[in-house]
Amino acid sequence: MSAAAPEQAPTRPRRRFPVTRRPGGADEESTIERAAAVAEQLATLLSAGVGVAAAWSHLDPASDPAAGRRTDAGGGALTDPIAAAAAAAREGLPVHDALRRSESSGPWRALAAAWEIAAACGAPLAGSLRELSTALRDEAQLRREVRTALAGPNASARLVAWLPVIAIGFGLVLGFDTLGVLLGSPLGLGCLLAGTALLWAGRRWNRALAARASRGSADAGLEYDLLAIALTGGVSLDRARTLVATALSDGDGPTGTIEIDRIVGLAAAAGAPVAELLRAEAFRVRRAARAQGIARAAALGVRLMIPLGVCVLPAFVLLGVAPLVISVVSGTFSGAG
Repeated sequence: MSAAAPEQAPTRPRRRFPVTRRPGGADEESTIERAAAVAEQLATLLSAGVGVAAAWSHLDPASDPAAGRRTDAGGGALTDPIAAAAAAAREGLPVHDALRRSESSGPWRALAAAWEIAAACGAPLAGSLRELSTALRDEAQLRREVRTALAGPNASARLVAWLPVIAIGFGLVLGFDTLGVLLGSPLGLGCLLAGTALLWAGRRWNRALAARASRGSADAGLEYDLLAIALTGGVSLDRARTLVATALSDGDGPTGTIEIDRIVGLAAAAGAPVAELLRAEAFRVRRAARAQGIARAAALGVRLMIPLGVCVLPAFVLLGVAPLVISVVSGTFSGAG
């Protein structure tokens, strides 16, 4: 298709597709991997000539293919994205709307956006879903690499946080009345309160640093992938941008307008396909996101030294060392008296 330069579209901020936060990074990876597997399996089934409704029903383990409905229907809204999409496809309703209503996490909303754009512009669904599955697997791999890099610093932070408690136990083993000092004197109570507050602050600080280092998005490069899907369907660039702006976060404008204009200009000057250049840019953005995630994880080991020095070590002194000193001093004065 021709790559005539379009008019500059106004850039408006859009919300990034959220990734549902669950306890532990492995659950996030499993969510992304599941969406990637569904996209890949759908692409295979559609390429083999299976209809859309039948393909979704085959992927829904709780559906009854003979009856064409779910066997465990409870009369309420379906919350599983595969079940919701299968039900919508059987009833002839928009699949992307069912996916958005049932699941708000990033990978499923990305699948919904790709499905909506491919259906709207007539792009091959199988090829579009296969490209999306590749992008999602890249994101899942990034999460695994970052979680692996964070394992060491997180374990060290948890171990160091127990040092004040170990110091209290060590004083008791040596025969010092550490708990009596902490609970039985005003100075000891002050040390106990201050040390506990520092431990709490250090724990919160460590968690905040780890959360910031593991932060990621399931839509890195997604805008370029969606534009490539739309252009593959043969629509104009302006129409493709409109479809992408509608699919991404309820119509907010795309964020990569300047970079997209540069790619379009390059395609026009070189006579290259715009869609292929957009896919290459999406690949580059995902690789850059992976490098940034690994860099944040590597820097976490150094940043965790800050709460260690500011909070944990002073708490160690207040809860472990100070009671020993107070006990010795008070014992000395009692003996002298």
